[in-house]
Amino acid sequence: MSRSWLGAFQIGAVYVGTIVGAGFATGKEIVQFFTQYGWIGFFSILISGFLFIWLGTKMMLVSKRIKATSYKEFNEYLFGVSAGTVVNLFMLIILTCVGAVMLSGAGAVFEEQLGWHYQLGLLLTVGLAVCVVLIGVKGLVGVNIVVVPIMIAFSFFIAGNALMEHGLDFLTLASQQPSWKGWISPVTYVAFNLAMAQPVLVPLATEVDDEWVIKRGGFIGGLVLCFILITCHISIASLPNFQTFEIPMAEVVKLGMISFFGMYVFVIYGEIFTSVVSDIFGLQRQLESMWNIPRYIVTIVLVSIIYTISQIGYGSLIEHLYPLFGYISIAFLILLIVRK
Repeated sequence: MSRSWLGAFQIGAVYVGTIVGAGFATGKEIVQFFTQYGWIGFFSILISGFLFIWLGTKMMLVSKRIKATSYKEFNEYLFGVSAGTVVNLFMLIILTCVGAVMLSGAGAVFEEQLGWHYQLGLLLTVGLAVCVVLIGVKGLVGVNIVVVPIMIAFSFFIAGNALMEHGLDFLTLASQQPSWKGWISPVTYVAFNLAMAQPVLVPLATEVDDEWVIKRGGFIGGLVLCFILITCHISIASLPNFQTFEIPMAEVVKLGMISFFGMYVFVIYGEIFTSVVSDIFGLQRQLESMWNIPRYIVTIVLVSIIYTISQIGYGSLIEHLYPLFGYISIAFLILLIVRK
């Protein structure tokens, strides 16, 4: 990829598409890390945007300079070979749990927004995901090209509607948690998301010819992520009792833009589905490289584990696992900062 703004925008688009997962699309992740802290949430999002620009770009630059072709090599560089092996094993566990969160998100969409059974959402998504993973993921990029821009457009449109109706009320929103947690939240949020983005961003950066493209792409991606977070936060803050919903963004659309509700639920499900497929595909390839086991057996065992964990429920998984993984990922963030 030569020096050009088109190349930079491509890097930025992949960066955004990697970070925007099911928790982001539904709004539950934004409630957990930002909106529940009231007015602090807006300023902590600005901090997150700065960290996404700075450290996301640095992660890609380091990857290119050490010529890392996988997150395994990148973590061994950051932590050393021995500790890096432990970190990579832990990454497999986290990615498995994140896959369960994504899958449970599909069940939540079916149950809360469509009035259908939770298990139907899980089983249908598992069946479709296994088919895509076993056949191939050529169509996955095409789905993301359609789904992500539509979701971004919806986010800006919904936020504009919320601003017209409620003004700047989000700046006076009361915190429902101790305020000190709100100021730590952007660090844990960025740490978790960058750690999870390694399987995509590390090999991507190595293929880029010019660091100029990486720097501009990292800036564009981090800036867009910041704007999307702000728009979603403004929208959710206008929703009464936002913390009680599994899919708060859908509830915002239901209240203020009911005519677009069906389309938005489809977009949310599309984002969840692509996240599930990407997660299973990445885990499958990683496990295949570690053990000489047929692909279909790896896929069946992997999907069974993810399905079992997803029974805990979407809200509970995000509430407990994401902050925990965020705190653990701070070590990754610190080493990324101090490495030159």
